[in-house]
Amino acid sequence: MSKVLFLSIPAYGHINPTLGLVNELVKQGEEITYFCSEDFKEKIEKTGAKFKSYRVELSLFKRKHKTSNDMGPDKLLDYINETLKSSDKIIKDILNQIEGKKFDYIMYTAMFPFGSIIAQILKIPSVSSFAVFATPKELRSQHKELMNENLIKNHPVIETYKKVSRQLKEEFNVEMSHNIFDLFFNKGDINIVYTSKYFVAHPEYYDESFKFIGPPIYDRKENLDFPFEKLEGKKVVYISLGTVFNNTDSNLYDIFFKTFGNTDEVVVMTAYNIDLSKFDIPNNFIVRNYVPQSEVLKYTDVAITHAGMNSTSDLLYNNVPFVAIPIGADQPYMAKRAEALGATISLDKDNITPEILRESVEKVLTNPSYLENMRKISDSFKESGGYKKAVEEIFKLKRDKIDQ
Repeated sequence: MSKVLFLSIPAYGHINPTLGLVNELVKQGEEITYFCSEDFKEKIEKTGAKFKSYRVELSLFKRKHKTSNDMGPDKLLDYINETLKSSDKIIKDILNQIEGKKFDYIMYTAMFPFGSIIAQILKIPSVSSFAVFATPKELRSQHKELMNENLIKNHPVIETYKKVSRQLKEEFNVEMSHNIFDLFFNKGDINIVYTSKYFVAHPEYYDESFKFIGPPIYDRKENLDFPFEKLEGKKVVYISLGTVFNNTDSNLYDIFFKTFGNTDEVVVMTAYNIDLSKFDIPNNFIVRNYVPQSEVLKYTDVAITHAGMNSTSDLLYNNVPFVAIPIGADQPYMAKRAEALGATISLDKDNITPEILRESVEKVLTNPSYLENMRKISDSFKESGGYKKAVEEIFKLKRDKIDQ
């Protein structure tokens, strides 16, 4: 049995993929101490891990709603700057909470900014969890604003980054990358990727340290308090814009109501912490703050998704036809990749109409090529090995590095 330290950012899209992996490791006898924010305590403890809460907030991840306005390049760099200014407090908070404890290896979500740094300080092997598997180069190419070298070069975050790098070198003798964006692509000795090599656009970007295990299929023991009887024998449309950028444009919700309102379809729609009071919600809509997605998909005929990693993988794995409306982060990459493989239609959120949406939904439902191409992706997922493959790779790392 090994003692394991786990550090995660407080974000559903990054935590959810790790839950099944942590649970599988606990079943194999590993003792895991999992750091995150209090919001995720119950989810994490259900895996069998010991939960610990950060005492210092990560500025970049504490906002409840992220809109297109506060995720512009200037704002994004501002948030990174705030997080870096707190780096000393964040790192020392973790070190103080684990003082006197010895860990055999460390795991972290790749976007946790100080994962690699803590691994270097503790001098233990590391495992990184890549929920976002588009490479930095691919993401920046789809977000042209981040290609503005002058904007980045002249922003105060650069001096802050240099200062933090010097401090860490002096105090702990650890090295930070020369590229500031590597803060959010923290590699480990091995890197767990929740997709297949078939799905990524450029498999040549990934070296042997990347282990493709397929999507994170795991019984999260979700609350099943949902009127499933209303879905029986009906054509079901499932709509979810996720939990991060879902407040970007309320016009999208208006389009959903106009497209599917007062039809024979039952529409299940998540509206996580969204105020829909200004809308007259049609009677055929079931709107919830949260729904048990894996169960709802068993009834779903067609879905509309923001193309987040978890949702896209769930839809592809279960062969549920879908239309993508990407909003931010890696969602444009996910949507375009699924579209390039012939598995979906990706729509521009700024140029969508009820007519365009309805036509796209009908197309993915009636053209057999979409389902055929989804099956190819789904098969590649199922052949990747899942969490058991991840555990095998982690235990191999233990044999190679820990048990020497």
